[in-house]
Amino acid sequence: MSQGDRAAFEQICPVCPCFSVQSPGMSWPKLLLSMGLVCVCPGVSSIILLAGTPRSSFPLTQIIDQACQEAEVYKDAGVDGLMLENMHDVPYTVCPGPEVTAAMAVLSAAVRQNCPRVPLGVQVLCAANQQAIAIALAAGLDFIRAEGFVFSHVADEGIINACAGDLLRYRKHIGADNIQIFADIKKKHSAHALTADVSVVQTASAAQLFLADGVVLTGTATGHPTDPQQLQEVKHAVKIPVLVGSGVTLENVRNYLDADALIIGSYFKKGGYWANAVDPDRVKKFMEHISILTE
Repeated sequence: MSQGDRAAFEQICPVCPCFSVQSPGMSWPKLLLSMGLVCVCPGVSSIILLAGTPRSSFPLTQIIDQACQEAEVYKDAGVDGLMLENMHDVPYTVCPGPEVTAAMAVLSAAVRQNCPRVPLGVQVLCAANQQAIAIALAAGLDFIRAEGFVFSHVADEGIINACAGDLLRYRKHIGADNIQIFADIKKKHSAHALTADVSVVQTASAAQLFLADGVVLTGTATGHPTDPQQLQEVKHAVKIPVLVGSGVTLENVRNYLDADALIIGSYFKKGGYWANAVDPDRVKKFMEHISILTE
């Protein structure tokens, strides 16, 4: 690949991480118990432009190569976990084709081979949660991030209905009980007028009742900060881990130290923009900062 092609490719195929913090006395699921006090839970690896999507242009072999390189950057910086996500496959569809599932499975297996001891997860947009479970099982991953776990909402892809019952039955059916499910609640990029009379706390409690392994809080859009007050309210309401899934930066991370995990994507990219390539210096500085804060 030429230098020009490499530069263009990095613009469309970044790997971004997430970050998580364990609260003192927190009872973690088995996966998180294996992590340290500071664990960058699911690092979001944005693998984009897969075959069949409107802007696809690079062969899968090049996407795999770039993903593995970015995973190494995060691992070397001390990130404790990574998550693969087809974030650049816009516009998303509620029924991604089998070519997307196949590509994500191959890609996930390659990253797993490169990072055999790093907790690794996957999310398939949009709301392709059963596909994510199948990918995780086939590639030896540890968890998925699920949209639309409880309660319906209107997303930019259309109406997303609750899936917990079907998803957990599917997980049992294929023998994937070891794959954890971290469920978004009141998901970003969505309208929640359908459930305006259901609070974030009530939604989190429903996810716990429906056997989610953890819940994910976000701001209203990618890169927008999560409400720290909502974090405190949900933490007091549920016993499962509570993850913060958007808007964490070096400057505001103190607001989220009570979270059990921080999913960080945008901040670790060049210029703090989600679609850019990973910036190793930003990752390193953040991890050094969080290590000091949690000593």
